[in-house]
Amino acid sequence: MFVTALGLLDFRSYPQVEVQLTPGVTAFVGPNGQGKTNLVEAIHYTATLGSHRVANDAPLVRAGAARAIVRTEIHSDHDRDLVVELEINPGRANRARVNRSPVPRPREVLGLLRTVLFAPEDLALVKGDPSERRRFLDELLTLRTPRMAGVRQDYDRVLKQRNSLLRSAQQARRQNRSSAAEAQLRTLEVWDSNLARAGSELLATRLELLESLRPLVSSAYDAVARGKGDARLEYKSSVPLEPGVTSREQLAAVLLDEVHQRRQDELDRGVSLVGPHRDDVVLGLGDLPAKGYASHGESWSFALALRLASYELLKADGGEPVLILDDVFAELDTSRRDRLAELVAPAEQVLVTAAVGADVPLELSGARFDVGDGTVLRA
Repeated sequence: MFVTALGLLDFRSYPQVEVQLTPGVTAFVGPNGQGKTNLVEAIHYTATLGSHRVANDAPLVRAGAARAIVRTEIHSDHDRDLVVELEINPGRANRARVNRSPVPRPREVLGLLRTVLFAPEDLALVKGDPSERRRFLDELLTLRTPRMAGVRQDYDRVLKQRNSLLRSAQQARRQNRSSAAEAQLRTLEVWDSNLARAGSELLATRLELLESLRPLVSSAYDAVARGKGDARLEYKSSVPLEPGVTSREQLAAVLLDEVHQRRQDELDRGVSLVGPHRDDVVLGLGDLPAKGYASHGESWSFALALRLASYELLKADGGEPVLILDDVFAELDTSRRDRLAELVAPAEQVLVTAAVGADVPLELSGARFDVGDGTVLRA
């Protein structure tokens, strides 16, 4: 799988740009702030329907424009050529077309392109909040199994409704409106079941994913750090998980029981305290947690290992994803830079951004585009 062309209209800093791409390594080189990352961000957006830099779509549309369009031409693993066009409409529904034909929902394009992106922001996977690690898992889940996008949306909708009910019940209790509070609690019972149902599907798939990732992360960390440490992953759930409890039905029962156990706490705080949205992945090096104990270099090695493991997992599923290295080499010391370049060089397509050409290791020599003043020119 590789991208053969990218076209942007009013995306980020680009009024309009067209770039033709080939398999192998392509480097986008230019000073910071000239739009290098915008190019690879658009390709990654096609694969995930999300940005690795911002939480919502509004910043993706060029200032003064009403919408942005990302058009990506893809040569698939089944020797087919696809054109995916995404129309980004902040405040309104986005639209998508595949080979010029509209699709009912943008999420139906998920799976047509798969990417693994390395970026300076990846350090937050190790040092950041649990939300960073949850996002990592869920994005990888969706790349592997596109239907999980619907499961995640269902869960988020249930969570939003349930939190609204908890706040209403909390307010009614504080105002001594007992009948209103009782009505809210009766309605809450229905949403408890919905939370357990949607949450059990998300929790089960996360646990399955982590089981597949563990040996790959360990191997990747060993390759990046050259045997200096044992990388571990452990899932930390908001509910007590007994060994062997893995089926959707069992997990739903555990979630529902814990919801009932935490009812008073949730009413006191007006927020849902149980479910996958409260979970974390504990990253460990040897017997110690990586967060708070790993050095800067060890943290970078762990972050790289997570991305390399993702690449290997997606590749094992069938078909190589596109590898994107967004301004990563400037962040790494020489040994990690060279080792990463050695590990990714054999990939079918590697897209690299760098402020100066010297930041791109010799192992990743290939096509080069100079980026500046709103233009992208092949060198």
